[in-house]
Amino acid sequence: MANVYDVLVERGYIEQATHEEEIRKLLDEEKVTFYIGFDPTADSLHVGHFVQIMVMMHMQKAGHRPIALCGGGTGLIGDPSGRTDMRKMLTLEQIENNVRSFQKQFSRFLDFSDDQAIMVNNADWLTKLKYIEFIRDIGKHFSVNRMLTAECFKNRLEKGLSFLEFNYMLLQSYDFLELYKRFNCKLQLGGNDQWSNIISGVDLVRRMENASVYGLTFKLLTTSEGKKMGKTESGAVWLDAAKTSPYDFYQYWRNIDDPDVENCLALLTFLPMEEVRRLGSYKDEKINIAKETLAYEITKLVHGQEEADKAQKAAKALFGDLSTDSASIPATELLKSKFTTGMDILTLLMETSLISSKGEGRRLIQQGGIYLDNNRIDDIFQMITLEDFVDNKLLLRKGKKVYHQVKIIE
Repeated sequence: MANVYDVLVERGYIEQATHEEEIRKLLDEEKVTFYIGFDPTADSLHVGHFVQIMVMMHMQKAGHRPIALCGGGTGLIGDPSGRTDMRKMLTLEQIENNVRSFQKQFSRFLDFSDDQAIMVNNADWLTKLKYIEFIRDIGKHFSVNRMLTAECFKNRLEKGLSFLEFNYMLLQSYDFLELYKRFNCKLQLGGNDQWSNIISGVDLVRRMENASVYGLTFKLLTTSEGKKMGKTESGAVWLDAAKTSPYDFYQYWRNIDDPDVENCLALLTFLPMEEVRRLGSYKDEKINIAKETLAYEITKLVHGQEEADKAQKAAKALFGDLSTDSASIPATELLKSKFTTGMDILTLLMETSLISSKGEGRRLIQQGGIYLDNNRIDDIFQMITLEDFVDNKLLLRKGKKVYHQVKIIE
């Protein structure tokens, strides 16, 4: 079996490593317990987290043991990494609810049976720390001068970095120390924006335990132009079906830019690299085959095969025969009585949440961005009546990619 480190390199995950050859040797010679931390800043993981989840799955398939660390403690502070402003402070109740949601989602991707993976919450130890003891025992190992050179802090110094956030690096480093002592965890992984925090954790464990531990970071999920992926007009692309429907999730990947397809196939699916390179080489219209494969494979991983099949069928219904069953397309049910005398198009767009304001709707219509059953709407005062419905349904489209059904009920 290939060393999982080589697999991760070939697929393009690894960005930086504290001790590359030592890590590769360690992964080749023993079952390694490793961890990735996820701060519960929302009630769902999003596609930005999915690269790290994929790494955890690759590592577990190779026989290593993941620790999914939920940051119920660090979430009370807020990670300044990659931020230009201070994170919104969440209540303890919000964080506990978010942790429960994360834990439920992790169980879809990792096998926690027979101690093959571990799920922990750093609130279990961080909220019990005594401040004076912590500063004496842990704080003495950190140089303020060195911390201020870290990217996660440099970006914030001009606009202001709170002392609250300045503690974050110490707490994340302490997590590694705690996991090493509890579970013999020897490897911390994370996104490339976590490099400063990770090397500080490695240094702390080595100083305090005289132990050989390591750190790895992975490429963030970005476009070929360097922009973060996973954002749409309506917000983040979530892994929770209640926040981003399987159909919308599928459509996001179906519509990514051509240059991003091969990278996403490598990072976000388990397709063999030969297949990834073959699909990634497609040009012009043929690249749509690769996009459909990507959308199907990642939707299947996140939402299961049944939902992936439904999303694929719905997408084909939109781009092919609109009479095909399209039950998976997002829909809004409205009372038939609302259309007896007609509803203006701007109100309808508001009712379906396709726009956030009528001003946005007017701009979209004036720019030719709103369609009714593939017919462009040019009149911002157009009335939608019962005559516009076929079998009690009509199809709205915003731009090239966003479809929404309206169904009338009695």
